[in-house]
Amino acid sequence: MNDYIKSNQLSLIGDAEIIGFGSEDFHVKEIDRNLANSVIIKNHYSKKVYNATYIHLGLFVDNSLKGVLQYGYAMNPASASSVVTGTELDQYLELNRMWISDDAGQYPESRAISASIKYIKRKFPRVKWIQSFADERCGGFGIVYQACSFCYYGEHTSVFWELDGVVYHNIQMTVAEGSKRYKGEAKKLQENRERATELVLRQFRYIKFIDQKWKKRCTLKEMEYPKYYAALPA
Repeated sequence: MNDYIKSNQLSLIGDAEIIGFGSEDFHVKEIDRNLANSVIIKNHYSKKVYNATYIHLGLFVDNSLKGVLQYGYAMNPASASSVVTGTELDQYLELNRMWISDDAGQYPESRAISASIKYIKRKFPRVKWIQSFADERCGGFGIVYQACSFCYYGEHTSVFWELDGVVYHNIQMTVAEGSKRYKGEAKKLQENRERATELVLRQFRYIKFIDQKWKKRCTLKEMEYPKYYAALPA
């Protein structure tokens, strides 16, 4: 039986804090950021974490850690209101990273996302919608989100760079040398540009409206789901 998972400690108001959702043999639960990041770095195709995540959930199957879901802000947090009018910073989430082990059972991705959304609805009641981008490298063009009844809002191509097995967004390549942001990833990528491989990849945008009344605020046109491995549009 699915249910909310609560902390063993009482909160300041006397109720136990919600920390997850699911059944004893399949559930998502809050885990330490460092543990979540280490799992993503080891297993996610990008081999890197996104620093703007602030919700870190582990997927547990028979009490064994089989995956990680990380939610947080978009790359440009302020862009949320241009997608759904009137959205404040704490009223949306983006599924920034997800990795699920191949031995996590049947349909583990959609089940894990579904459980995580139920947790978010209770733990973060101000969140009205969740966005995620399916990358063509994942295969299926977002079939996992389709199974979770996300709405589809089209595709676009984005430029990435691969360097020493790590994938960087093109924004790191465009940071001006000498600026305050020219450090870390941007500095490393640009200093090794001749060794980096440019990747032009299709991205498929999906949105789940937790509050259905907010769907009418969306500035994008909802579209039919893309078919599995659909060809590029003409």
